Amino acid sequence: MDAARAVRRIVATGAIDGEWRVSEYVVRPLEPDTWDGFAAMVELHNGVFGGCWCTWFHTMSADKERTYEANQSLKRRLVEEGRAHASLVYHGDRAVAWCEYGSPDELPNIYHRKQYEEELDVLPDFRITCIFVDKSFRRRGLSALALQGALDLMVAAGGGVVEGYPHDTDGKKKSVLYNGTRTLFEDAGFEFVRSKGTGNCVMRRTLP
Repeated sequence: MDAARAVRRIVATGAIDGEWRVSEYVVRPLEPDTWDGFAAMVELHNGVFGGCWCTWFHTMSADKERTYEANQSLKRRLVEEGRAHASLVYHGDRAVAWCEYGSPDELPNIYHRKQYEEELDVLPDFRITCIFVDKSFRRRGLSALALQGALDLMVAAGGGVVEGYPHDTDGKKKSVLYNGTRTLFEDAGFEFVRSKGTGNCVMRRTLP
């Protein structure tokens, strides 16, 4: 099932005409038709996290070039091949947030991977690896909206076990939050599984 049809199946959360709408925001899947919106947001933020283009989790460190242009090309190719997934939050014609998700095969690289694999009990069907909000649209709850949009897309794709690896900040401010906070995931129905590294954790939820 293609992503557009998948979104049309989201009824309980308020899909209208194939798109998930909350107030003035619309959630759409990352796909070739929405690449331009995604790319515009990434370019506005200088490639995001040092020119990553949200590719870090797609490949192992030894296998990836570390330039803005190479990362941009890699991300676009993965999107065109259907091997990069995310929910995109739009405000009008402008993408203003995203939540990256995919299978472990699609997103094999996570922080503290050695510890994670040593303590592995269940390999999830999906993992959530990155949440990002445009600097002009922060503090509006868009991280939660992007996360919920990704969960709805995973339900439409068949559901299963989903993991997230947010920052366990204990209420303290942190300058870089590449995957949200433990509280964000708890509010979305995830349960704490274990700690991972320093200040991160494994959260899990099963989707129908």
